Amino acid sequence: MQPTGPLSLRTLLGDYPGTRALKAGELGSELVTLDFADVKVAHTAFKRVVRDLEFDVAELALVTFLMAKACGKPLVLLPAVMSARFQHPYLVYNAERGQLAPADLAGRRIGIRSYSVTTAAWIRGILAQDYGVALDRLRWVSFEDAHVAEYRDPPAVERAAAGKEMLAMLLAGELDAAVLANPLPADLRLKPVMPDPAARAKEWYQRNRAIQINHMVVVRATLSQSHPQAVREVFRLLLQSKQAAGMPAADGIDMNPFGVEANRRNLDIAIDYFHRQQLIPRRFEVDELFDDVTRVLES
Repeated sequence: MQPTGPLSLRTLLGDYPGTRALKAGELGSELVTLDFADVKVAHTAFKRVVRDLEFDVAELALVTFLMAKACGKPLVLLPAVMSARFQHPYLVYNAERGQLAPADLAGRRIGIRSYSVTTAAWIRGILAQDYGVALDRLRWVSFEDAHVAEYRDPPAVERAAAGKEMLAMLLAGELDAAVLANPLPADLRLKPVMPDPAARAKEWYQRNRAIQINHMVVVRATLSQSHPQAVREVFRLLLQSKQAAGMPAADGIDMNPFGVEANRRNLDIAIDYFHRQQLIPRRFEVDELFDDVTRVLES
């Protein structure tokens, strides 16, 4: 006998204004039930997404998805941005130890959660392309391995000693700079390496006509193949939840764009940045990130 009722989908999704209505159960569906994992900070479960293929539907860092695709992981992108921001403010230094600008970074030790974390990849791309920084002259100190098990850090990356904490190392002078998470610590000693980051971010956006994506949504390829209508329904629910939050504001940039065409430029820029850093072996075409089901989804 065929099962009746909505299809239950194991789901990983962070807490954002745009996901609140969906996660609060305010949006219903006759086709799917989203069984949310008890994970408040989505990135803590990204290894489970790409190593264990634990989820039918999952938020995932864009770099992680691209690296997973390069390794043949059976995941398909949904054109739905869960998290994006301009990364300019998040490379910081301790001003008590003297000023530090992008031109001063050669030979310096920079703390990063992981070499392949998306924020760090965006920041490296900005340093290289907007400030002329030679990335091979920088020294990286990481605290975690990559989400994708097959990836190996380049030789310029060293692992921090066990028990070390990035912010404490930065304040103690063991690191010269660090890529910190959002929200930044409320510590007046911390200053952005890129001066006037808000203005620089605005210039970057105007020049590139793109946003800097952190996380999108993926589905298991087998789900898309066997239950395409369920995948379309997941996209509809995500879009409806975003709209319920009043996003985007009428006078602002849409930092959570939905649809392939709305994200084509964003993805093109990201692929170029990440390929230049050899995080992925080739420049993927945007269309090949999707399948026949997800490639036609639009808001």
